[in-house]
Amino acid sequence: MVERVDKAGTSFVSRMIARMRQVGGNLSRVLSMNHRNLGYIYPHNQRAHYPLADNKLYTKKMLETSGVPQPATYQVYGYFYELRNLEADLSQYDDFVIKPAMGSGGGGIVVIAGRTEDGNSWLGISGKVYTLEDLRKHISDIIFGVYSFGLSDEAIIEERIAQHPDIENISPYGLADVRMILCQEQPILAMLRLATLKSHGTANLHQGAVGVGIDLQTGITRHATQKGQVITHHPDSGAALTGVALPYWQALVEAGARVAEKAPLKYLGVDIAIAEDGPRLLEINVRPGLEIQNANALGMREILERHASK
Repeated sequence: MVERVDKAGTSFVSRMIARMRQVGGNLSRVLSMNHRNLGYIYPHNQRAHYPLADNKLYTKKMLETSGVPQPATYQVYGYFYELRNLEADLSQYDDFVIKPAMGSGGGGIVVIAGRTEDGNSWLGISGKVYTLEDLRKHISDIIFGVYSFGLSDEAIIEERIAQHPDIENISPYGLADVRMILCQEQPILAMLRLATLKSHGTANLHQGAVGVGIDLQTGITRHATQKGQVITHHPDSGAALTGVALPYWQALVEAGARVAEKAPLKYLGVDIAIAEDGPRLLEINVRPGLEIQNANALGMREILERHASK
């Protein structure tokens, strides 16, 4: 498998090696993509179980009795004829999120913040106006497979999460989330992903979101990067990124552990937003990326091996 490279032609491993040299770290601690795949993903995750992570509806179903908080599902559309009721369906909600069940990397997600003044259209979080036909076309694209590599998909209409004010202060440009990697139900590393103007309001690191390392024991942020470069403040808002105590941290860690306990996938990433009243699971990932090591200035290999030896 080829390492992901940025526009400058720099691979993740190259960036991580450079960063570890800067902080005087041991390069043998870095988990590479091949080692992740051969040492952890393949041995711990049966391919038959991948759909539980790759399809958000399957994830919701798997966890519905787990006690893990998730955004409420308002509607699901899997057939074009179901869209004849779209206007009546959407009239029940002031704000909502549209997302593909099998999308990835934030692709296909539309966040609706409310209605226009005349009540005939909807407003996205950036102020963009969406007509009924705009939303109908977007949902049709999802069903057609535009965001799922051409495979037929389902469109989910779900609750829009109002993030906690402490998180809003450092991520005012879109919903932030915590990515936590767990192996054999044990938390390994965690980072906070913050939307930026460059990432167009998504928490996708490869599009320019910020990754902020978190101390697992305390929930306090300790290190931050954007596109592999160390930063100390949010590039748009100027908010300080280190030394921030995240709200509901213990509840968030417990939610991640419950997901790992319930799922048959024993090496996975969980993405959790911090709402005003506590954590909300967004999705799980069977192939979590490796940039979390840059965000924490820590290599995962040694941590994983230490957990395996217990």
